[in-house]
Amino acid sequence: MKNLGSQPGAVIGVSALNRLARDVLEQALPLMWVRGEISNFTAAVSGHWYFTLKDPGAQVRCALFRHKARFVDWRPENGMQVEVRALVTLYEPRGEYQLNVETMRRAGTGALYEAFERLKARLGAEGLFNAERKRALPVFPQAIGVVTSSQAAALRDVLTILARRMPSIPVIVYPTPVQGTDAGRNIAAAIAAASARNECDVLIVCRGGGSIEDLWAFNEEVVARAIHACAIPVVTGVGHETDFTIADFVADLRAPTPSAAAQAAAPDRRELERRCEGNAVVRGAPPTRGELPCTLRAPVSRCTPNQSNSKKNLVARVGGISACACAVRA
Repeated sequence: MKNLGSQPGAVIGVSALNRLARDVLEQALPLMWVRGEISNFTAAVSGHWYFTLKDPGAQVRCALFRHKARFVDWRPENGMQVEVRALVTLYEPRGEYQLNVETMRRAGTGALYEAFERLKARLGAEGLFNAERKRALPVFPQAIGVVTSSQAAALRDVLTILARRMPSIPVIVYPTPVQGTDAGRNIAAAIAAASARNECDVLIVCRGGGSIEDLWAFNEEVVARAIHACAIPVVTGVGHETDFTIADFVADLRAPTPSAAAQAAAPDRRELERRCEGNAVVRGAPPTRGELPCTLRAPVSRCTPNQSNSKKNLVARVGGISACACAVRA
């Protein structure tokens, strides 16, 4: 550019101009985070993503190439508020300035991650994550508790695994919302109720996968405190294998999924049978067929033996499966 300036009247081609403009943009502006709303999103057959990022006053074209897009574990959609880490550049063939995106996240997840790290550091300093306070899960539990939503697919998965591994073990479900307003407080209340009743030997706290916002209730301090105070060993199964929450760090055992939590909580009757010599029968071995005994607990409901309870002796349908004879009581 200095040479061009020292040559009055010098003429350059459009390609040279665009190349110079690109160099100026890339050298003058560092890699930065930019927030905006996605529009005109296109996922090309090549694997590249193209979209426009806009706010009320302006817009800019963006490109996220395949080798970077494969590290984004969620699907962008038009209307989403996102934050992109990008390099400002110019697409020379069209002379259009754009952002070459390195990575992207939902807007606000940066603040959530910072809050996660602050709480993790504070609770860790208090000793809530210490290995010496972790309790071993019982080898042969007499009853298993589950804290999750009664409508969740995760509950269906857990009950299916438990029924397959050891159908004779009663299961007590403490239903609670696991997402949305006050979900953290409700989860903590369900854990506290299970601890106070002391009617199971191990407690599964679980939900299926989702975004960081979906799983956020399990990152709340009230849930961490409830797990820490629980008189029953707690195994968590929150989200997918790559998801880690504050609840996982406090729990006695962290399982990567709800199904894995069920496997950790219950012994496998088939394995026990294989360990028996010859055709010996284990005393009290569970039947090969039959449903998993299950009780649905509702901490907000109160029923006494003298009260009529229309929900007694009903069959609870969890995810479409007839799972258990069900009673709702405090």
